[in-house]
Amino acid sequence: MLKRRLSLQNRVFLAMVALVVMASVLIALVTIFQYNEQAQEYNTGRFERKETAIRKHINFEMRNSSFPIKGEFLLPMFQSSIKEISDVHNLEVEIYDLQGNFIISSNDDIKTGTISEYVFNELSTTIDHRFVSRAEKDGIEFQSSYTYLLDDSLKRIGILHLPYLEDSSALSRELREFLSRLAVGFLIMFAFGLALAYFISSYITRSIKTVSDKISQTAIHKRNEKIVLNDASKEIHNLVDSYNRMIDDLEESAVKLAQNEREEAWREMAKQVAHEIKNPLTPMRLTVQSFERKFDPADPNIDQKLKEYSNSLIQQIDVMSSIASAFSDFAKMPTQKREEINLVEVIKNAMEIFPESYISFSCEENKIMANLDKMQIIRVVTNLVKNSIQATETIENPKIEVALLNEEGGIQLKVTDNGKGISTEVSEMVFEPKFTTKSSGMGLGLPMIKNIIEAYNGSISFTSKKEIGTEFIVTLPKE
Repeated sequence: MLKRRLSLQNRVFLAMVALVVMASVLIALVTIFQYNEQAQEYNTGRFERKETAIRKHINFEMRNSSFPIKGEFLLPMFQSSIKEISDVHNLEVEIYDLQGNFIISSNDDIKTGTISEYVFNELSTTIDHRFVSRAEKDGIEFQSSYTYLLDDSLKRIGILHLPYLEDSSALSRELREFLSRLAVGFLIMFAFGLALAYFISSYITRSIKTVSDKISQTAIHKRNEKIVLNDASKEIHNLVDSYNRMIDDLEESAVKLAQNEREEAWREMAKQVAHEIKNPLTPMRLTVQSFERKFDPADPNIDQKLKEYSNSLIQQIDVMSSIASAFSDFAKMPTQKREEINLVEVIKNAMEIFPESYISFSCEENKIMANLDKMQIIRVVTNLVKNSIQATETIENPKIEVALLNEEGGIQLKVTDNGKGISTEVSEMVFEPKFTTKSSGMGLGLPMIKNIIEAYNGSISFTSKKEIGTEFIVTLPKE
């Protein structure tokens, strides 16, 4: 499931808050980087100044020494003064011969040692004959400087090694203090940024929310108000103007739609009335034809048969009369006139209008009483049977069974045929108005009887298999 999208106000608000946070983080990162660069430059410059001062001091000691300025005399030359040089400049001093072997150190703990081959090669290849290496131990950075000691003729006589511990404690302390002040400033700026972001996002989206609310309330069947904004931006004004023009067009469309709906309602009403009147006309015609075909004045039961034919015609005439009355009341279908009726007798009489021999009616009881409208029940039965007849027109041995059952949950009327059936593709549309699979007809019969049945709190359903048959099941309450 797709996640709910953030509103424009929330997006603007979060974007401004993110901008404040990113700016503060960027300032902190730049500050840390700058302090690190500054600390490195400070230590490098300090080390170079100490190295220059120590070299001058060593050169001074060599010039004023009683020993010749040669490599083999470096040990006696500095044996008494190397600690003084180290103390004066606060830096450890070590001297090696030209082969990298240890000669003397201001640190008494260092007695032996050699310069690594890597350092020795780097020192030999540099232009200024000076090499600085860096190392880190226990989180502390060290620098080591290696340079040649020269005599008066600039001839190499030894190697000077100066190890230097980088002391950045003062700068680190300043950095911590600055970051703490920056954190306080960030909190103040963040709080101010939240308030400012909320105000700006609300201001930006206020006009849009007004337009959005109006659009959500817009409906074609009611009068819609236009939007009036005085302090909105140019883009919002353009949006409002478009909305107001749409409202004008919508009102014109609503008038046309209402007129079309009225015309369509009258057309639909005329179709329904025509369909409902046509339903009783067909059985009336069949009744008259059957009477004409079977009439025999010499029949001893002629009076009884004549009465049955008359009752059947009267029933259909009553249906047409109710439809005509409904038409005079603006196409309302006949209202329910509940009365206690014997469903077995009513359905038998309704079946009399169908002369087809393959139509049968069955009921295990002679009397099933219910409070229903007699005319509407007749309409339900005749519609369902008529549909079954049309479904079996192309069948070689058609068969239609009408069964009435008195169940505990209600009264069931089943109409079963072995006709062409209803395909699964159209089964969901059977009860929709104006849907039909026949070449003629309006497709209003089943929707109308469905409305009749549901008006009694009943139900209608069907099961069907293509080319096997269909069974409609009507369930009606007993009371």
